[in-house]
This record gives sequence, structure tokens and C-alpha cells, in this order.
Amino acid sequence: MTTSAGDTAPTTTRHITCVLCEASCGLEVALRGTEIVSIKGYAEDPLSRGHICPKGVALQDLHTDPDRLRRPVKRVGDEWVEISWDEAIELAAELLHGVQVRHGRDAVATYLGNPNVHSVGALTHVTAIPRTLRSRHVFSATSVDQLPHHLVAWAMYGHQFLLPVPDIDRTRLLVLVGTNPMASNGSLWTVPDFPGRLRELRSRGGRLVVIDPRRTETAAVADEHHFVRPGTDATVLLALVNAVLAEGLAHPAAHVSGLDELRVAVADFTPELAESVSGVAAEVIRELARDVAAGEAAVHGRMGVSTQEFGVLCQWAIQCLMAITGNLDRPGGTMFSTPAIDIVGRGFVGRGHRGRTYSGVRGLPEFAGELPVSVMTEEMAGPRPAIRALITIGGNPVSSTPAGARVAERLGGLEAVVAIDPYINETTRHAQVILPPTGPLERDHYDLIFHTLAVRNTAGWSPALFPRGDDQRHDWEIARDLVLALARRRGQRLPWKRVARLRASPRLTVDVLLRSSRRGLSVRRLARTPGGVDLGPLEPRLPDRLRTPDKRVVLTPAVVTDGLGALRSRLPALRRAAASDDLLLIGRRHQRDNNSWMHNTERLTRGRPRHHLLMHPDDLASRGITDGSVVTVTSEVSSLQVEVRATDEVMRGVVSLPHGYGHRRPGVRLSRAVEVPGVTMNDLTDPAHVEGVSGNAVLNGIPVVVTPALSE
Repeated sequence: MTTSAGDTAPTTTRHITCVLCEASCGLEVALRGTEIVSIKGYAEDPLSRGHICPKGVALQDLHTDPDRLRRPVKRVGDEWVEISWDEAIELAAELLHGVQVRHGRDAVATYLGNPNVHSVGALTHVTAIPRTLRSRHVFSATSVDQLPHHLVAWAMYGHQFLLPVPDIDRTRLLVLVGTNPMASNGSLWTVPDFPGRLRELRSRGGRLVVIDPRRTETAAVADEHHFVRPGTDATVLLALVNAVLAEGLAHPAAHVSGLDELRVAVADFTPELAESVSGVAAEVIRELARDVAAGEAAVHGRMGVSTQEFGVLCQWAIQCLMAITGNLDRPGGTMFSTPAIDIVGRGFVGRGHRGRTYSGVRGLPEFAGELPVSVMTEEMAGPRPAIRALITIGGNPVSSTPAGARVAERLGGLEAVVAIDPYINETTRHAQVILPPTGPLERDHYDLIFHTLAVRNTAGWSPALFPRGDDQRHDWEIARDLVLALARRRGQRLPWKRVARLRASPRLTVDVLLRSSRRGLSVRRLARTPGGVDLGPLEPRLPDRLRTPDKRVVLTPAVVTDGLGALRSRLPALRRAAASDDLLLIGRRHQRDNNSWMHNTERLTRGRPRHHLLMHPDDLASRGITDGSVVTVTSEVSSLQVEVRATDEVMRGVVSLPHGYGHRRPGVRLSRAVEVPGVTMNDLTDPAHVEGVSGNAVLNGIPVVVTPALSE
């Protein structure tokens, strides 16, 4: 910390980590008393290297947001009344316990939102809530957008968090499929300063190839961009594997097993087949396969490929491609980190499992103790619903899960809704009580998850910028108190070790884990090192890091390859669709957006509106629709109206809407967000349509009809 003289009060400099996305950028904050004078990227941070995006600057807006709850509230009729923490905790425990007494433990469901992985207190303590409730109805944002990654990692490498990331700092060829790090700063890939790293890639003579149905911000700066019809990526990726094998270019490591079985499995997925359904030329696929096989190449797929009908096959094909070309676990390829706190090696998160329980209506299997979120509303329906109460923790399923309007309708009919959330939003407006945690600037932080997914091995402790108020509670304190209150309601005496873990602060937990690691670090040492410590580049970790029984990569796990039959049966329909004039809906994100919860700051929502439906000019003309007019977009489950914008940014036959808009619903208390125009894309998605193997939500490749709005 440094201090300088000023005209009124001294200015101090503090260093923290941004927790708004996966990039985990180091920030330098200038303070004058409790006033934030400036926020900028910290140049000495060994991971982010001075990078900052607009969201980082907006941290101060979240801190001062008058709509953010600081104290608990309960709903009395149509009004919200502030109550004490003791009353709020007891009310929440009474509501949840009462439903379980009346209807059984599975009658209470838990929904965990994305912000939980951005809070060390949530990771160390909040999961104790669903463990205490012991209901099979646990849902999270994982099955909204990333479950295929975890299932494939579990099946091939033996652990759901063995997720290799592109070694962008040393690669020669980077291939990105359905991912947009220029806007996202990486997803399941912590890669701050992607623009700077891309410039360095080019300075080494490397190149970037993007495969995407939209010319995204990343595709716009790529050396090559190939349009692909939504929902057909699996054929392209399998064809890449096919081409490598057919041309004798495979050279996997000794610990990779199943090459002959893989050859048989993908034999019919030729580049010509892929071209017939995807629009990507067969010769482009063959050339790209040769380039990947030449070495120092990394392929990564994210949202666009995971949130479609064959997302697991997409992620599997990517991992197979890396493994058979020798690019897995090699500098310049895709690699595993060596984090100071190894959540895989320490057993901090489980390896994963599948099918121990199943949903009641469709019989979809759980994965790692969670059911697919797409079954949540059907489990709330009927004269004898399986779910009678819900606790949401940092999540907004009305906005972020399929058929959000249906979710809202079901929530209104539940016996109890409890929320741990700082806002009254589309979901929490249905709660009887809301328990608001402290904000990002009021809590300490250590990235347990994102150090595991980072492009460089680093470790950093981010101390709270401001102390929490006496009338505020951290998320870990809320979890602690609620678990203890539930135990009292049940007349249970918890084991002293469990009570001790609940009462131990995240700082203490992280310190114990750091001190017992081979790195020999501590919270004190990291706190004295602004930006954290640099632990070096990614290193080869296989086969030791594998968690499979025989320490081998499994190329053809049956849980995945069994899904190939469904893709084969869909090929005729995919060919017909490719030759038709039908439209497919995809999502998109913007650098200033963060799912559904960053629209209440004026700083991030001003400027050119970005809520429009994007549509190719030829598709507009063939339907007699005028650029800028209001259109009706209709899917199998719903319809909505929104302004349309003509652009060749999307390929013909594709339309695009962003996720997380449409806040103007009764009872929402987000004064800025409700004024932001737009609709929520997820109202058009169908929870009955899920990814075939994992049950992940299908949010891309949605058939829609676009017509001029009747009001026009």
C-alpha cells in the first residue's frame, strides 16, 4: 500500500482481484477515504498483466448500487420489510424445514447460480446447505451451459475438473469453436488479456482460426473464420478426428488408450458428410486437421458447442483430437494447471458420478449430485409436485434457464421460496425471505476454481477493499447460520468437526490449504505480494494427474460413444434443414454483459443498444421485413417481440439474441435494469429439449419463425 499527500485526504492504493468473470484480473484501486478515485489494471499482476475490461471498472457501481440489499427482507403482501438477521435465518429455516416435514426431504430443491464460483466463501461453505437438506433435487448453472465439459473430463480423465486449457502463450495454432474470448475473457479457460496474448501469438508466426455461426468479436480478428450451421459442430469436429486418423497423422502418447476403437467409431464421419450438413468445406476440414496434427496446436470449444443437442460429442471430439495428435499435455497444446491449491488432488471437489439418482418425470440421470436444470419446472408441476419449495443461492433461473416464464409461473405456486441474493430480481421477487450477502468489494477472495483453469500458474490473495457493516453478513456466515438453524429445527447435534468447519472463515481454510501444499505459501505471504506470486508456465502433468483407474486417457468411454447413434439418426434431418430456408436461433454475449446481473449499472448499459435480433439481410428481404422494425420471434414454446437489425455478422439461416435481458417484470426492483430494452432469449428455449447424453440445456440451434410484428 502506498500513500500520497492530497488537497483533502490522503490517497491510498490497494490491489485486489476482479471477481466478475473467469479472467480474475488484478486491479489497482486508488482510494480517498472510502471513496474510489480510480480502478485500473495492475501492470505487475503475473496473470492479467495490467488488463482490465469495462466490468472491472463497474465494481464500484455494484458497491454503491442503491438497489442492492444490505439487510434481510421478508415479503408481507406486496411489500418488503427489513428484518433482523436472527429473524431472517430462523424464518428461512422454518420455511424449508416445514416443507420437508410435510412432504419429505426431496420436496425442497436448491438452485446454485454462477456467482458462487466467484466467491471463496460460497465454495468453502455454501455447499453445506444442499448437503444439510439432503434432497436429490439439486440444480445449478452447470447444466445450463457447461455440463458436457465435466462429463467428458470425468469419462476420459477420471475427474470432472480435469479440464485442459489452451496454452495460448506458446501455441502455434489456436482453433476456437463456439467461444468468444474477446468478449468473455475466456470461459472454462482463464485467459485475461486475450487481445494482448493474440498479438503475441501472431508475433511468433502463429494464427487463430474460429468456427462459429456468427462473426463474433473474436472471429472478426481471426486469421480464418468459418461459418458453421448451428447444431452441426459435432460433425465437423468428428470429421477432424476422422481426417487425422485416415491420413495416418495420429501419434498419441503411450498413456492414451483406445485408438483402434476410436477409428471404428468415427469412420463414417467424413469431411464430406460434415460439409453436407454444416456448410464447412471438406477441404477446409482436411487442411485444418493436418495443421493441428503438425503440433503446437490447441483447440477449445465452449458455450456454442456445449449448449446444443450434441454438446457432449463436441467436447469429446475436441479432447480426442488433442490426444491423438499429441497436443494434449504438451507446451503449445492443451494443458493442465499446477495450482497452489489443487482442488482435484486434494479432493476439494468430487471426481464425479452419474446415474445414482434420476429425475421423477423424465428419468434423466444426475451428474455429480445434480439433476439437469431443465427438469426443474416439471418436478414442480402436477397435483402432487415433487418439489414444493426452492432455495436459490446467487442464481436467477427465471432469466437464465429454459422457458423462464414457465419457471416464474411455477415459483409462484410453491409453498416456500428462500433466496440468498443481493437483489430483488426476476426470481427472488417470489421469495418469502431474502438473505443478502456482502458485495465483491466487501469480502476476501482466493480463486479456488479459476487458478485450476488458468493459462499460467499463479496464486493471489485478494483482501476485502471495505469492511462489512455490522448489519451485513458474508455468504459463508449466512450458510453457517442457516445450516445450524436447520439442525436445531431437527433436534440434531452436529459433529464437532463439522461445526468447526462451518465456523472456520474462508481465510483460515485457504491458509491451511496453502500451507499444506507443496508450494509452501500462506495467506500472509500472498497478502504482502500485490498481484500474487508467479508459479511459472503450465507444465506436462500426465499420466500422474489422471484419475482413471489405470492412469490412462480413455478415448472411447461408452457413456459418450453410445451417443453417436443419435447423431447418425439425425443426419437426414440436418441435411434437409441445411437445404431449407428455416431459421435457427443462437445466443451471444457482449463484453459489458455478465449473464443477467450486470444491467443495473448505467456505466455498462449506456451507448448503442445491443438487445436486437441479428438477422442476415437476405433473410430479412425474403420475409419482407424492414431493418430496425419490430418482429415476432416464435419457437415451439413461446413467442416474443423485439427490434431486428440487419447484419452479415450472422450466416444466412441464423438469427441471434443475447441472454439476460428483459428485466421489466412485475416486482423486480432493479431501477436501471428495468429501463434497459430487450427480451430474454431463454423464454424461447424448451426445457423438454436437452443435450442427449448429459441433459444440459439446449440454448443454441433453436428452430424459430420470424415475422413482422402485428403491431407494425
